[in-house]
Amino acid sequence: MVLKARIGLAAAVLLLILTGCMAGDKKNSMLDAKGKTFVLKGVTGLQKISQITGAESANKTDRYAVYGTDLGSMFNAGDKTYFVFGDTFGERAPGQIGGGGSFWRSNTLGYTTDNNPADGITLDGMITDEIGLAKELIPSKKLDFDEMTTIPTHGLRANGALYLYYMSVHHWGEPGKWDANLASVAKSTDEGRNWTLLEKLNWPGDSNFIQVSPYKVKIDEENTEIYFWGIPSGRFGGVKLMKVGEANVENPVEYRYYAGNGEEGAPVWSADMAQAKTVVEDTVGELSVVWNPYLERWLMTYLKEGTGVVIREGLTPWGPWGEAIELVKASEHPGLYGPYMNDRYTADDGKTIYFTLSLWEPYNVFWYKASLEK
Repeated sequence: MVLKARIGLAAAVLLLILTGCMAGDKKNSMLDAKGKTFVLKGVTGLQKISQITGAESANKTDRYAVYGTDLGSMFNAGDKTYFVFGDTFGERAPGQIGGGGSFWRSNTLGYTTDNNPADGITLDGMITDEIGLAKELIPSKKLDFDEMTTIPTHGLRANGALYLYYMSVHHWGEPGKWDANLASVAKSTDEGRNWTLLEKLNWPGDSNFIQVSPYKVKIDEENTEIYFWGIPSGRFGGVKLMKVGEANVENPVEYRYYAGNGEEGAPVWSADMAQAKTVVEDTVGELSVVWNPYLERWLMTYLKEGTGVVIREGLTPWGPWGEAIELVKASEHPGLYGPYMNDRYTADDGKTIYFTLSLWEPYNVFWYKASLEK
């Protein structure tokens, strides 16, 4: 009996060790390129599913005075997904192209509990003012060559609060080019109804972190890191990378910047933003990065000005990153930009991805899908 008990105990301990190793390997595979190769061969089955915003959409967002808007990056908070919109207009002339109109708000926020992306996204509502119209979350001066607007580039939930990372636009220039005053962050502790500016948490207007796409990675039971892929203002810069522990998301001195690889290819992280290295060299606009379970790789989508929307796979957050693969042709979807993914919205174990896409005409946000081939 004693011998059997000891054998049983030893087997149980061994099982626990093996299970722990396997769980650790799976958890850390997001940050480890060892033994990996690129597997994404192409993309098929591109389809426009629905229109999310505007009077012509199933959501009829004109009832919130959202007749025209753009972007639509997404982030999750519990069973709710928030859709972050840019410059929003309540009234527009018939047939008007691009941004413009009356009742201008620099940013608005919709939300949904719809977890079936196949037939489009049904918004449960929007963050509204006292009379039920979509309200501006982050104020702006609306003065050209001062602060023209404040555009949220992405959001996240951390430590029970919501955060919006945004850029303060100094001036819109030629197509695809604009100047920024800075990038900063706003915080909400009441599910998005009210926001406080975290003015001490900011990045200079000439930095590579004016537009960001964040993703949370659980390191162990007690620690979660947030990775941010960043680009400059405009659509003609490359991608750099920073990270911060979730517990320190409001502390600017805790952010670390990818500064290349050290011994045995391990990433080097610097407190000095000037040391940040480029991880993707391209002309990158409105980027989005998620972990994809089908490929077991990182996915990055962005607008490549003059070409369309492209997709890349990454072996780790800092790379290497594969070649750009065409996702949406600009010639077939004129005026496209803002291709944002969310890992909540996939099908077939991640083989099918869904994403938002803005079209300059009619200046609204649409819902697309495509299938990954490996």
